[in-house]
Amino acid sequence: MRNRRRLLVVLFILGASVLVNGFPPDQPNMESARDYLQKARGELQVAEPNKGGHRTKAINIINNAIAEVNKGIAYARTHGHHARLTPEPSVSPDQPHMQAALGFLQSAKESLVKANPDKGGHRSNAIKLVEAAITEVNSGIAAAN
Repeated sequence: MRNRRRLLVVLFILGASVLVNGFPPDQPNMESARDYLQKARGELQVAEPNKGGHRTKAINIINNAIAEVNKGIAYARTHGHHARLTPEPSVSPDQPHMQAALGFLQSAKESLVKANPDKGGHRSNAIKLVEAAITEVNSGIAAAN
């Protein structure tokens, strides 16, 4: 009886630690890329809008890239392909949010490149969208200067 009680306590503690710590990500590179994309979007949303429309275009492209990453994660999960991070970008004082977004986008691209390519084409679509967002952010920085 005493051993059974100890076993229940141990199982409870293990279960509680899983709930507190969460499950490890099954697509760490894709999830890392999504996190970087969300950070980039957040930086662009608080940046000054005087970027010749490039900031808004980059936000829209990032939204599409996030959707592709989510689809790639879902595809891999439904097709049985379950399987940190680069340092935070340095921020220049001239265009801090745009520079931070650029750093996050570059980190997202690195994470996507590292991810397993079998994502139903969504990973490669996300890479192309991230590259397009990088181009728009660079154009927005140039337009504001």
